Amino acid sequence: MASFDPLLDKDGVRLTVDDALATVTLTNPAKRNAQSPALWRALAEAGQLLPGTVRVVLLRAEGKSFSAGLDRQAFTPEGFDGEPSFIDLARRSDAELDAAIAEYQEGFTWWRRSDIVSIAAVQGHAIGAGFQLALACDLRVVADDVQFAMRETSLGLVPDLTGTHPLVGLVGYARALEICATGRFVLAEEAQRTGLASIAVPADQLDDAARDLAGALLAAPRDALIETKALLQGAVGRTYEAQRVAERAAQGRRLRDLAGVGE
Repeated sequence: MASFDPLLDKDGVRLTVDDALATVTLTNPAKRNAQSPALWRALAEAGQLLPGTVRVVLLRAEGKSFSAGLDRQAFTPEGFDGEPSFIDLARRSDAELDAAIAEYQEGFTWWRRSDIVSIAAVQGHAIGAGFQLALACDLRVVADDVQFAMRETSLGLVPDLTGTHPLVGLVGYARALEICATGRFVLAEEAQRTGLASIAVPADQLDDAARDLAGALLAAPRDALIETKALLQGAVGRTYEAQRVAERAAQGRRLRDLAGVGE
């Protein structure tokens, strides 16, 4: 059943649910959806609030930019109201600093859960944390004006919001290193050619294209989609023979389920 009232609407994040489709929207276009610790906590909360009916999650953003990355206020001595500044964090113990970064990462980890498929609809700038948020999703649909960039290294930092693993998986080590080390823009054509994006469309068609993809995913039987996602997620870490074994086991489960035969 559709939920017309948001399940969450705070700190630049809104979550709405229409039966099996959840939509997470970044809602601060005036700041190009710049990110903060409060936004990261809201993203994590959105994942915790997903009803069990949800099968597909669509991530989108209001305005001309998906996300311009980390709000630069984080680097000022005063930081954000009620938050430790990054300068304050740097003075903490290794364990405290690690715990703080781990908490920030929680907003980026749930998008690849085995029971959902996530799609990022990305337009305009997706810089740094914005790029990493798009990479957190299973799939990306991009507008023809998209500009991905990983600027952390250029600022003397490293990408730390879970983006490095999917980036290497998508484009390979050498290209990932070059993208991160130079901080250059990756535009729509390259994103689609290298596998960063599944589809590239004119900006005014982005929402429709993302929803069409969501509809196609929802048309597949849920359990078969979950098993297929698990097979593909594990393929990189398995040998060819181990993947054959995993395929047989998964197919056995599906056949028994379809036939109504218990294991």
